[in-house]
Amino acid sequence: MLYILIGVVLFGLLVWAGRRARPLLQKRELRILTAVIGAMVMAGGAFTALRGGYVMGAILASLGAGLVFTGRGGVAGATTPSRDDPAVADAREILGVGEGASREEIQAAYGRLIRAVHPDVGGTSGLAARLNAARDTLLKK
Repeated sequence: MLYILIGVVLFGLLVWAGRRARPLLQKRELRILTAVIGAMVMAGGAFTALRGGYVMGAILASLGAGLVFTGRGGVAGATTPSRDDPAVADAREILGVGEGASREEIQAAYGRLIRAVHPDVGGTSGLAARLNAARDTLLKK
């Protein structure tokens, strides 16, 4: 029973840290903290099982495994999937513009990047072609 209480308290602290102290714990640190807490809960489950509490040990071990895998996969909501079509989402990523980017912002991002990767200044034609395709996709040419 004590291990469940400790697990609940640690989980509550993790939730509190994720909501209240966002600048203090960034996404990477939160993932690491989640994995460490999950490993500790799994160890507590193994210890409980060794002392004869097989059911409680299995419950704690499964909760700990869930936390470990959550830590490996990242924080829920860390990346928001785009509602756009995948080609448009890729084009936005290539040019580095957001969903609400205006035509002028898209053109400015394209101009800045094409000056750096154009074949005449030492870039490759493949990169220039990807930038052209991304710009055309976003501007619907």
